[in-house]
Amino acid sequence: MAGVGYGVLCYVAFVAVFLYAVAFLADAVVPRTVDQGGPSTGTALAAVVDAVLLGVFAVQHSVMARPVFKRWWTGRVPAHVERSTYVLAASAALVLAFWQWRPIPTEVWDVSTPALRVLLWVLFAGGWVWVLAMSYAIDHFELFGLRQVVGHLRGLADRRPSFALPLPHRLVRHPMMLGFFPAFLAAPTMTVGHLLFGGLGCAYVLVGVRLEERDLTRELPEYAAYAAATPRFIPGSARRGRRPAR
Repeated sequence: MAGVGYGVLCYVAFVAVFLYAVAFLADAVVPRTVDQGGPSTGTALAAVVDAVLLGVFAVQHSVMARPVFKRWWTGRVPAHVERSTYVLAASAALVLAFWQWRPIPTEVWDVSTPALRVLLWVLFAGGWVWVLAMSYAIDHFELFGLRQVVGHLRGLADRRPSFALPLPHRLVRHPMMLGFFPAFLAAPTMTVGHLLFGGLGCAYVLVGVRLEERDLTRELPEYAAYAAATPRFIPGSARRGRRPAR
């Protein structure tokens, strides 16, 4: 029962951080956002600090997702809470970034046309909704650790990884990741700090999916052929004869 309570706590932390992230990049509602409320420093120092904060998240998110780390980690914690712990650590890394973020409010662009501003806000909101919706296309509750702790409580055996293709994954290999691009970059008013967050965030998405594909190719025999026939992000962009993902 303690494992379920822990899993629920980690899931609630994720939900809170997810909602804060939306408000953080929207520069609204919360006390500290990408453009205001944080410690005031010079531009160069702020850029370094912000890049390091995002780097902490990237390292945590990537290292803890690797199979070799999972094998080591599950030798020290129960396997059924491994995913919940990963979710909690990722949430903590983002909390650190939001807490210590240094705004760089210099404007890169400011769209004045009302219709275009509305369009950018729609793209921004749509990106976050898409990310959340695509988590259900996989298995939302397994992705965030709840299914594992509930299954352990019910005495169910851990599910082995299997190769399945929900409809969105038949079009592109990483449909959920697509939503982060407008979520990070669709802004009617774009500042240097927001662009730094969005640019580094998108760069990490591109790196992270390659690391994930390398693991999936080793773990699932069917994945190489799937990757060779299905584009990574843009529907219809796969080319015949392309080498399987490495």
